[in-house]
Amino acid sequence: MDAGALRTASVTRLTAVLTSLTPPTTRRPAATLLCWLAVAPGLAWAVVRLAGLDRGPLVQALAFTPYVAGWSLLVLTLTLALRRRWPAVAAAVAALALVGAVAPRALPTGQPTVDGPELRLLTANLLKGGADAATLVELVRRHRVDVLTVQEFTPAARDALDRAGLAGLLPHRQLNPEVGTTGSGLYARFPLSDGGFRRNAGFAFTQAYATVAVPDAPPLRVESAHPAAPWSVGVVGEWRTDLAGQPRATPDGQLGILAGDFNATLDHAPLRALLASGYVDAADAVGAGLVGTWGPYHGTPIPPVTIDHVLVDRRIAVRAVTVHRVPATDHRAVLATLRLPTR
Repeated sequence: MDAGALRTASVTRLTAVLTSLTPPTTRRPAATLLCWLAVAPGLAWAVVRLAGLDRGPLVQALAFTPYVAGWSLLVLTLTLALRRRWPAVAAAVAALALVGAVAPRALPTGQPTVDGPELRLLTANLLKGGADAATLVELVRRHRVDVLTVQEFTPAARDALDRAGLAGLLPHRQLNPEVGTTGSGLYARFPLSDGGFRRNAGFAFTQAYATVAVPDAPPLRVESAHPAAPWSVGVVGEWRTDLAGQPRATPDGQLGILAGDFNATLDHAPLRALLASGYVDAADAVGAGLVGTWGPYHGTPIPPVTIDHVLVDRRIAVRAVTVHRVPATDHRAVLATLRLPTR
């Protein structure tokens, strides 16, 4: 059953349940108030999410929408158990909106029919260059990775990766190592051309890019994405600016991939706008869109959220996406197996 049919069947069943509810013969105002207090946050969250009102502190909050969607089902169960019709109706609206926005990420979607070469792409945020180089190189070796994009890439990280053997596996490179968090890198098994890097307006994070010459496939532009992080209300403007400045897809032009730490989830309107230009989120396409890639941060008990993505041109088929832990970074590496069109 596809996502649309699943939503329709759920709405039909829920409508039948709500219709069957009758007001209790004994009024219990405290129970009714409890239900409304439980329903209101989820209903407000649904309005913010569907309307794309991610502003100020709501930007950070919306990253946790999948967890709120699960909570909304518990609230709906509570209102049904207490037989409170109107709170149950409101809870049903919130649950349908939130679960309807989130659940499709766990369901695979149709892929374009292409018969070109397979490409395996790995992306990783190195956390100020401190990620364990041996683990990362072993991932490249074991999974026969063709392209690697890295963020928070430092001179020390470059040297550590080379000592671990990356140069022999991915000899072609477009690198911009910088001390701190602003560096970026792109490694490839195949020759690169038209390479360079650009600096985002927000936190001055750089993004390395190049065109990869994959045999028997059209030229493929790959960029290591790293927009600003909305870590406080004061920098939300930079976050929005950097996401708006990401290269849009060119559905009638060159194939393109953006891979990296986007500091945004699919519940953020700026990332959805970027996807609408002609990209597909690879994890979402194969039903792995709810796998967390970041958190906890510095031991803070933050539940994992999905902010690392591989965005591919809609003409590229996604075969699989897996997430891998790398010691000494709070991000997971994301591996996407893709099928490219032929020339």
